Amino acid sequence: MEHQFVLIAGAALAIMIAASVFARRTGVAAPLLLVGLGIGASYLPGAPTVHVEPELILAGVLPPLLYSSAVNLPVIDIRRNFSLITWLSVVLVIVSALVIGVVVHWVFPGISFALAVALGAVVAPTDAVAATAIGRRVGLPPRLMAVLEGESLVNDASALVVLRTAVAGIAAASHFSLGHTVADFAWAVVGAAGVGFVAGLLTVRLRERLDDPVLNTTISFAVPFVAYFPAEELHASGVLAVVVAGLVTGAMGSRRFSARDRQTQSVTWTTVNFVLESGVFLAMGYQLPELVDAARVETNTGEITGLVLIVVGLLIGLRFLGLAWPAVIYLVGRGNRGEQVRERLDQFEEKLEAFTPTDEREESRLAGARQRLARGKADVDFEEREPITMRGYAAIAWAGMRGVVTVAAAQTIPGGTPHRATVVLAAFLVALITLVLFGLTLPTVITRLQFRAESKEEKQSAFEELLRQVGEAAIDELGPLEEQTVDGEPVDPELVAVMKQQILPRLLAGVRRAREAKPDTLEQSLILQRRYLDAMREALAVERSIGAYSSGTYRKVESLLDSFEQRIDTA
Repeated sequence: MEHQFVLIAGAALAIMIAASVFARRTGVAAPLLLVGLGIGASYLPGAPTVHVEPELILAGVLPPLLYSSAVNLPVIDIRRNFSLITWLSVVLVIVSALVIGVVVHWVFPGISFALAVALGAVVAPTDAVAATAIGRRVGLPPRLMAVLEGESLVNDASALVVLRTAVAGIAAASHFSLGHTVADFAWAVVGAAGVGFVAGLLTVRLRERLDDPVLNTTISFAVPFVAYFPAEELHASGVLAVVVAGLVTGAMGSRRFSARDRQTQSVTWTTVNFVLESGVFLAMGYQLPELVDAARVETNTGEITGLVLIVVGLLIGLRFLGLAWPAVIYLVGRGNRGEQVRERLDQFEEKLEAFTPTDEREESRLAGARQRLARGKADVDFEEREPITMRGYAAIAWAGMRGVVTVAAAQTIPGGTPHRATVVLAAFLVALITLVLFGLTLPTVITRLQFRAESKEEKQSAFEELLRQVGEAAIDELGPLEEQTVDGEPVDPELVAVMKQQILPRLLAGVRRAREAKPDTLEQSLILQRRYLDAMREALAVERSIGAYSSGTYRKVESLLDSFEQRIDTA
């Protein structure tokens, strides 16, 4: 048995790697290939029956998957798209679950309303894995990618809360309660936010005190579960707690983790994400024939076909209708909203200029107000520079693939429930059809929408400008090189000349030549470079909180600073 398990695991890894390589070369989304390969593998002679417990997926696979996505998603992207992400991941999910529940129960009276709502809940959340993979390849704008990723992170929590209420109704043979769902959802959000924030904060504080990449990585593996299980014990949303913990870790990690720890975490979690996602999609295809056989006992081909088509049609229609509202708001207010906000910001700036602080407390408040003003102006500029147009809403509407959560959540419906096998199979087929339908057509849709891509020159110009800003901010904070001292002693004039040539405008780029410096100046050079590097990191964090540049530009500058830090550490 053990040898069989090792063989299956090895074969699965080989299939995952082959599918990933083939997907990169052909442009076909890897999840589609994995599902197809899984179906094919299930029909091989002697293929063993593999049953994956749904609780293992929900409690063992989903938390690390969500954490790995959340820790790499900039908080500023969530903040700027918060209203649209909330609309898609909360309102649209709940509405979709209820509408599907009403229609399915009406068309198929044998399926109870609670079970029909449970079906609606498991098929409501989207999975951004295939959509973002396609988007990166064919040029979907970064803001739309952020919306899809943010929606996918939060909608799992919304769907699972609705599912939990529906399953409770099934178990108690009672009616689905909308009021109970609203109250349950409110507590799920509040409790999860608190647990996730505390889990993220405490683990970051612990990890920053450890100068050991092995221990640091080990703790990072525990973070998703440290957030998930306490939240679930409190009857809050474990998956939302994981998302919050990931966002907190990502936001604080840029300041509190070393470059080595960040790089190790990035590679580790990218690998974990690849293996878990690929494994779930492969298992999804492998289990499909078994589900078909189980459903034949209580339904027929005509009924299951009708049920699946109804649900898929409702999902597509509701998603387009749901996005019509924010699209109309965009059309109505796109001309005046930015001007009105800018006028208010100008008035606020005039008040700040007229205000004269009298003590340190008022100076601190004034500095905070000026930072909020800069953030507000940056938000207005961002909205004008990267608006979500009608084409953007069309692309988001067509990126409605279902995946991991749908597959796992459907199987948590209690065994022995009448028509359970039919509903579980319907959920699987809905996920499969949306993956194929949207996955194969989305590249063409995005290409025909002709989004304007940022040129290489524009990206490089933004990168150089941000680097110059953080370099100048570091000098403003610390003062010129000529004025620096190390242990109370002035810096060697020759070292100052060398560092000025190599540091500006790309501060700290001269580690290689620093090794060739005189022995008595090498230590001074490294101390000064570390000093300015820390000041640049702080300036980058301030600039990132304002958000005048794209998330990609901030990541590029941070990556450069990380490389400087690693070179200093090895000098």
